[in-house]
Amino acid sequence: MKHLSGLDATFLHLETPEMPMHVGSLNVLDLPKGYAGDFYEDAKKFMASRIHLADVFTRKLALMPFDMTNPVWVEDNDIDLDYHVRHITLPKPGTNRQLQQYVARLHSSLIDRSRPMWEFYIIDGLKSGQVALYTKVHHAGIDGQAGVEVGKAIFDLEPTGRVVKPPRSRPRGNNYQLGMAELATAALRNTAQQYVKLFKMAPAIARAISGIARPDEKAAEKDAAAAPKKFNLFAPRTSLNVSITNQRTFAGRTISLAETKYIAKHFGVSLNDVVLATVSGALRHYLADNNELPAKPLVAGVPVSLREAGDDTANNQASMILVSLASDITDPVQRLKAINASSTSSKSTMNRFKAVILDDFPTFAAPWLVSGIASMVGRSGIVNLLPPAANVAISNVAGAPFPMYFAGALVTCYYPVSIASHGTALNVTVQSYNGRMDYGLIACRRAVPDITEIGDYMLAEHKLLMELTQKHPAVAGAAPAPVPPKTVAEPSDEAEAETETETETETEAKPAAVARKKPAARKKAPVKVAAKKAAAKAPVKAAAKVAAKAPAKTAARKAAPKAPARKAAPAKRSSSASPRAAAA
Repeated sequence: MKHLSGLDATFLHLETPEMPMHVGSLNVLDLPKGYAGDFYEDAKKFMASRIHLADVFTRKLALMPFDMTNPVWVEDNDIDLDYHVRHITLPKPGTNRQLQQYVARLHSSLIDRSRPMWEFYIIDGLKSGQVALYTKVHHAGIDGQAGVEVGKAIFDLEPTGRVVKPPRSRPRGNNYQLGMAELATAALRNTAQQYVKLFKMAPAIARAISGIARPDEKAAEKDAAAAPKKFNLFAPRTSLNVSITNQRTFAGRTISLAETKYIAKHFGVSLNDVVLATVSGALRHYLADNNELPAKPLVAGVPVSLREAGDDTANNQASMILVSLASDITDPVQRLKAINASSTSSKSTMNRFKAVILDDFPTFAAPWLVSGIASMVGRSGIVNLLPPAANVAISNVAGAPFPMYFAGALVTCYYPVSIASHGTALNVTVQSYNGRMDYGLIACRRAVPDITEIGDYMLAEHKLLMELTQKHPAVAGAAPAPVPPKTVAEPSDEAEAETETETETETEAKPAAVARKKPAARKKAPVKVAAKKAAAKAPVKAAAKVAAKAPAKTAARKAAPKAPARKAAPAKRSSSASPRAAAA
């Protein structure tokens, strides 16, 4: 057995029917040319040969007597793949928007805690002829970086896959669950170890606290210079900061990774700062549409990894910082620089505490106590009255920079699907993949019925930042404009589904004032026009097809400053190399 850390177990204790605590991803797959098999059956066989490569697929929870402390992970010898790997066919016409709505519904249901806490869905019926893979795993088992490691276990670098050794045979136990006495003894032993660990770390924690009270002069000067001029203890209240229901809405958008890096280097900020600025600009437009943009700047809760390099343990090792989104600043460039100043200051403070932040701590009586408080807070409506700590959760996860395959099918996109919570009804998670930045927006459907508008505003904000790189001088040492890499096209109906079907599926949940398009939202129109012009000028049909499938990306690339193309050095890759080795 393996004990859950205090942080891992917190995701179990905070879970309620309105607030499921699992994370996942949506991948659209290109089947091999001429494929005529049953991909669902092939996917089940594929997973049967891979589940032993990651602990998250083979372990389940064993609860402690009377829930007096955290549960433990135990091996499950009776894994039912027919339960864990499921098949869904979309109704006609099978648009990309239908796919995203179905994923939202699947993401709203709780995972069965009596089994290993993961589910895979093979979804066909897309009019593009592609299939989709939707995965969800409980957050108690993995964080963002651990999820990337799990992905390396199930994805390959070549369509032919790689040779995977079968698991070693182990003697099967006769007990379905561990005995009460065995669990109670393990619980008391683990609690004692947690108190000992806390006692040993007490001096380091005291030094870190005293460092805040009497900081180093140089560090204090650096923090003061980087800190934003305006600081508010709480974030302003918006329609995003309410108690949520168990209904979800989801949208996926893609932005070029090369262009995002170029913006960051041009203005002398980090890649994550550009992500925050893109979301900030989108939320400014979205809230202004309903005349509810607050005078105070919005605040983002940003997860920060505490994981050491090379650590691929399937658990949670993360904390969170608060970053001002500077939404009170009209100029996009000044807003980006203010976000950079706020994030730099928050990261500096976090680094001083990083070594003493505990991911494991004593949790005696926590299961029933924390669960009771979480349920009470969600149902009482107190969240609607208290000032929020953050308005939105924004996370950026570094993924694979190369194409991957699942059961022989090419993975074309990697949209994260994360957690909406009480008080933070919108979560924006970004994962880089093969030259792309895939944004996954998940929200409570009642609080954010028109999430597609936020996604469209993000594309427009990115396009605006690219245009501004031509009008503002680059910081010293900035790299020349990138040549946008060739990325895998979206499903063929993406542009159509994100606009035409919106009126069919989302308008009924909107107030009349929101359903009417306001002038600010018309920024999407030039994107489509630019895409059509680019497609018309393409010398071959293939180029026109790609441009039609990804209008937002084509328009953004046109905004990039021209630079002579540089031929990339061919990458040497062995067909037998594992994704883990390639990532290293």
